[in-house]
Amino acid sequence: MRAEIERAVALLRDGGDRNVEQALALLQNTVFSFSMRVCGHREDAEDTMQEVLLKSVPQLPKFDSPKALLVWLYKVARTRCLMKRRKSKFAPARELSLEELMPDRKELEQLAGDGRINPESFAIRSQQAVRLREAVQRLPPQYRVVLVLRDMEGLTDEEVAEITGVRAATIRVRLHRARLFVRKELMRTWMTGRAKGVRKQVPAPSLNRPARCKAMFAELSNYLDEQLDDSLCQEIERHMEGCGPCRVFVATLEATIEQCRGLAEKCPPPKSAHLRQQLMQQYKQVQAALRANS
Repeated sequence: MRAEIERAVALLRDGGDRNVEQALALLQNTVFSFSMRVCGHREDAEDTMQEVLLKSVPQLPKFDSPKALLVWLYKVARTRCLMKRRKSKFAPARELSLEELMPDRKELEQLAGDGRINPESFAIRSQQAVRLREAVQRLPPQYRVVLVLRDMEGLTDEEVAEITGVRAATIRVRLHRARLFVRKELMRTWMTGRAKGVRKQVPAPSLNRPARCKAMFAELSNYLDEQLDDSLCQEIERHMEGCGPCRVFVATLEATIEQCRGLAEKCPPPKSAHLRQQLMQQYKQVQAALRANS
């Protein structure tokens, strides 16, 4: 759960104009961050933030549980994001197959044969926020929402399942495929940039075991998230000990996840301050009505 939501609920519970204003600012940042990552367009994200928060103010006194508020906010924001007018820019709502996201023999041979490909250089070159945002926007919506909630917003599988209405097991599948998709997009950009300066390729050794490599790929997110039992972890680690390309592949996937987790979206100050004044006024009206009815 985002710490901002817990802090906001505590501030609202304490009361006072200053605490309420701080709570509203935290909620603004949370909703804008999510909306910007899902919508991919600042104007749509700002509109979503305003619509969600104006709708949420009358409900705020009802939430004693940070988790209940978190689920409610993200549910409303998710629905609004997917309804925005620029929805034509979303990637088509198709299913991603594991097979299309796996590296083929050619990529594995590149990973094995070119000593200049390494996780550190991949992470440095692909940390540009614009490229990462573009890769995330190319995800089909049902995968993008899961990736944003889980890796960028820092929610648990169970919280994501409650927000999306999808089983936790399905969340794990979508999360893994979303990560693989973004990694593939970043890797393609990275390799294209490198190719311009490459004069001579190092001969790649022949790989006779792509099937063995692919057998472990379906479990990589569970492995990296420490959700596998010890025997399966050991099996993957034994495989990587003898397979250089797989070690690099796993490291670049891990780098992709870390980049997603580190991508920040700041709430634009001008609209935030004006909106917060509206929200404060509305919140005071709600509180006055509650006192009058008590």
